[in-house]
Amino acid sequence: MRIDELETPVPVVDIDRLEANISRLQAYLDEHKIANRPHIKTHKISAIARLHMEAGAVGITCQKVSEAQVMAEAGFNDIFIPYNIIGESKLKRLTTLASRVRVSVTADSAFTIRGLSNAAQQADLTLTVLVECDTGGHRCGAESPQAAAELARLIGSLPNLRFGGLMTYPSSEHLDDFVRQTRSLLKDDGLQIERVSGGGTPGMWQAHTHAELTEHRAGIYVYGDRLSIRSGAMTLNTCALKVFTTIVSRPTSERGILDAGSKTLSSDLHNLDGYGYICEYPEAKLYLLAEEHGYVDFSACARKPEIGERISIIPNHCCMVSSLFDEVVGGRGAQVEVTWQVTARGTVR
Repeated sequence: MRIDELETPVPVVDIDRLEANISRLQAYLDEHKIANRPHIKTHKISAIARLHMEAGAVGITCQKVSEAQVMAEAGFNDIFIPYNIIGESKLKRLTTLASRVRVSVTADSAFTIRGLSNAAQQADLTLTVLVECDTGGHRCGAESPQAAAELARLIGSLPNLRFGGLMTYPSSEHLDDFVRQTRSLLKDDGLQIERVSGGGTPGMWQAHTHAELTEHRAGIYVYGDRLSIRSGAMTLNTCALKVFTTIVSRPTSERGILDAGSKTLSSDLHNLDGYGYICEYPEAKLYLLAEEHGYVDFSACARKPEIGERISIIPNHCCMVSSLFDEVVGGRGAQVEVTWQVTARGTVR
C-alpha cells in the first residue's frame, strides 16, 4: 500500500530517518563512553525498543510500572523506572516484575525509600535504588547534595535495598558539581556512586560535557518534533514522525479545516506558534484545535490547498501524539512497510 492511500488522520514514521536517529545517537554516546538507555515512553512500541537494543543500548527506560510490564513481556530484561513508586499495589507489581527481570528505580524521599524496602523484603529480593536529584529542572529530586547523600545513606542502611547511584532530569550545567559534592559527602560511608543517569533530548549532544555522567536517557530523538527542532537537537530533515491529515473544509479563502484535532495532535503548545508545522505549507498556522478538527490560517501562503488535499504535520510533542493512537505506520519512501501496535499505550500506572 502507498502512504497516500492510508485513511487520515494517521501517524507515519519514516523508517530510514528512524534508524538513522537511533544510530546517530548511539554512535555519539559510544564515542564518549556513555551508556545509552533510551526512554521508550516516546513511542511505546516494543519493536522500536528492539531497534534501540540492536544498535547497542544497555537497556531501556520506562516511566511507569505498567509500561515496564509490557516491555518485560516483550522480552526486555534491563529496565530503569526513574519514578517515585508509591502504593501497595504498585509496589507489589514492581517486585513481581523485579523477580523476573533486572529492574532499577529512583526515589527522592524517605517515604518512598521505606516503601521500596518493605516491598522488597516481602518479596525476598533486592532492589537497586538511585537517588533522584534536582540539578535545575525543579520537578522531582533531592534539592541539595546534602539531601541526596542523606537519602543514599538511608538506602544503604535499609534491608533489601542497594544504592545504585544518582539520577537527574534534565542534565544541566549543575550536574557535575552536584555529583562531586554528593560523592565527597559519602566518602566515609562506603557508598559508591557507580551510576549517574542523566536525560533529555534537547541536551543529548552535550552529554559528553558532563564528566560525571555514565548513562543518558533520551526519548524524543527517535521521532523528533517541533520541541526538539526548537532546542537545536534535531532538524526538519531528521524528524521521522509526521501526522498525515486531510483538508475537509474550506469555509473561507483563508481558512482550512483538517480532520485532525486535539485527539490526534494533542493540545500541547509549549510556547510554540500553533499546534504543528505543516510541511507542504510552512507559512500556514495551525492556530486552533477542536476534538476532531484543526483550524488552519493559510493567508500567508502563496498557494492555498483544495478540499480533499492531504498534508503532513510535524507535531509539537511527538510523545503525546504516539500515545493517542493504537497503531503507528512505518514507511520507506512512498510505501507502507509495517504497521506497529503501540503495545504500551495507556500504561500510565
